[in-house]
Amino acid sequence: MIRVMLADDEDLIRTALAALLSLEDDIEVVAQAQDGRAAVDAAAAHRPDVAVLDLEMPKMDGLEVTAELKRSLPTCAVVILTGHARPTHLQVALNAGAKAYLPKGSPGGTLADVIRRVHDGGRYVDPGLAADALTAPECPLTPREVEVLRLAEYDTPVSTIAAKTHLSAGTVRNYLTAAVSKLGVASRTEAFRVAHDNGWL
Repeated sequence: MIRVMLADDEDLIRTALAALLSLEDDIEVVAQAQDGRAAVDAAAAHRPDVAVLDLEMPKMDGLEVTAELKRSLPTCAVVILTGHARPTHLQVALNAGAKAYLPKGSPGGTLADVIRRVHDGGRYVDPGLAADALTAPECPLTPREVEVLRLAEYDTPVSTIAAKTHLSAGTVRNYLTAAVSKLGVASRTEAFRVAHDNGWL
């Protein structure tokens, strides 16, 4: 039997996945968790062979849990499920130690097949996500512009961003202006949205 842990903050999705996997003769769901911290604790207690993690969870996200499991339970293969697939997240997930990455909209039998594959030492990346990752545009912003733009969410005042980054208000304005210009938009709010949607933040 392949021992599996499921972690997803959406109860309906998590319980549906558990029910789906329970139909498989060679897979047993030994633990469930509704946030990242609970997933780490459940993995330590139950020592699953495979952890199926939602990318976006409270307390610790799927990437943070993946990195922690790689350190504390290296025999556990990680499968990342996502409802909001962005090409940059794929690379980050694989670098963190995930063995598989697939969207929540995948066909029903795919997850069980992927669990078997990673349990046997293989890897899996959804072909559509892989193609998107290969053709995704590179971020035109500098690391400092990304940092300042990330802090500009919710129209945070320039003075607040300056204090957090230890920069002058004028320098912060210059970085925001550069980001708006490079992304070809009219405002920092739009710049944030474009950068966020492309997975650059």
